[in-house]
Amino acid sequence: MNSNGTRTPQNNVPAGRAADRLPRVDPYGFERSVDFDYDSYEELMSEYLVVLTRRSIKWSKLLQRGNKLQKNVKVKRYVRKGIPNEHRTLTWMAASGAQEQLERNPGYYHSLLTGEHDARLVEVIRTDLHRTFPDNVQFRKTSDPCLQKALFNVLLAYGHHDKAVGYCQGMNFIAGYLIIITKDEEKSFWLLDALLGRILPDYYTPAMLGLKTDQEVLGELVRVKVPAVWQAMTEHNVMWTLVVSRWFICLFIDVLPVETVLRIWDCLFYEGSKIIFRVALTLIKHNEALILQARSFPDICDHFKQITKGAFVEDCHGFMQKIFAEPGSLSMGTIQKLRESCRARIIAEESR
Repeated sequence: MNSNGTRTPQNNVPAGRAADRLPRVDPYGFERSVDFDYDSYEELMSEYLVVLTRRSIKWSKLLQRGNKLQKNVKVKRYVRKGIPNEHRTLTWMAASGAQEQLERNPGYYHSLLTGEHDARLVEVIRTDLHRTFPDNVQFRKTSDPCLQKALFNVLLAYGHHDKAVGYCQGMNFIAGYLIIITKDEEKSFWLLDALLGRILPDYYTPAMLGLKTDQEVLGELVRVKVPAVWQAMTEHNVMWTLVVSRWFICLFIDVLPVETVLRIWDCLFYEGSKIIFRVALTLIKHNEALILQARSFPDICDHFKQITKGAFVEDCHGFMQKIFAEPGSLSMGTIQKLRESCRARIIAEESR
C-alpha cells in the first residue's frame, strides 16, 4: 500500500468506467497507483459521501455563529463519527489545545524562523524533504505552491522550539499531513507541538523512551485481549517493535489509507493516545486467525504487513466503528499503569 491507501485488485481485469471518471490524484494530492481499483473505490465512496454529507450538516449546526468547541459527550460522539474536512483544522486546534497555545504566544512561530539557525538541524531536515511523500504532487518542486517550503519551515521551527527533540525521522510525514489539512504553517506547528509535546511525549527524543514504552504496553494489552497472538509472538521470538514501530512513529501514515488515517487523527487529537492502542488492537484482534497461520518469524512479520491492507481498513467509517467496539474496555488509567511498569522495565534493562 502506498500513501494514498490503494490496494491491488483481486484479478488482472482493467478497472471499468470509474477509471475514466475519477482523477488520477486524490483530494489530498496523492497520485493513485497504476493498479488502483477505481470501481471498488467508487462503490465505497458513493456510500461514504452520504455519511459525509450528513455529518457536514450536523457539524455546521454545531459550529454555527462562531460557537467555540466545547468538550462534551455530544462533541465526542461527533468526532468519533468523523470531522468534515472543512471543519478539521478548527476542531483539531481546539480539541488539542493548539489554538490556546497559538493565542498565548503571538508571533512566536515566526520568531523561531527569523532567529539564528542550527546548521546541523537545517542539514538533516533538508536531507529528508525530498523523501517526504514523493507520490504527492503538492510536495514536488514543480508545484505552485510547493509544500516542501512550508514543511521545512515547520520542522525547522519545531527543532528550535523543542531542542530535546530537534528533528527525528517520522516527524516529516506527520508535519506533512498537518500542512496538507490545515494549509497553514503556524497552525501545523502548534498541532505538531500538541502531538509531540503532550499527546505522545518522548516518542521522538533521542532515547525514544515513550515510543519503546507504548510498544511494550501494546504487547501487554495483546497478552490480555488477544492471548493467542501474544503466545505466537513469544514462541517465534518476535519483538513488538519489529512489527508495529511504524504504526506508532508515523501514526499510521503510509500504513493505512489516507481517509482512515485522518479519521484516526480526529479521535487522537480529541481523546489522546489511547486511540493508537484501540487501532492497533483492532487490527490485531480482527486478523487474529491470519496472524496465527504464521509458522515462522518471517511469517509473522509478513502477516503483520498484510493486516493493514484490504477492504477492512479502506472502509474508514466501518473501521472506526470497530475500534470502539472490538478491543472492548480500554481506560486511560489502565494504559498509564501499564506505561509505568513497562517504562521501569525498559530503563532497568537498558541500564544493565
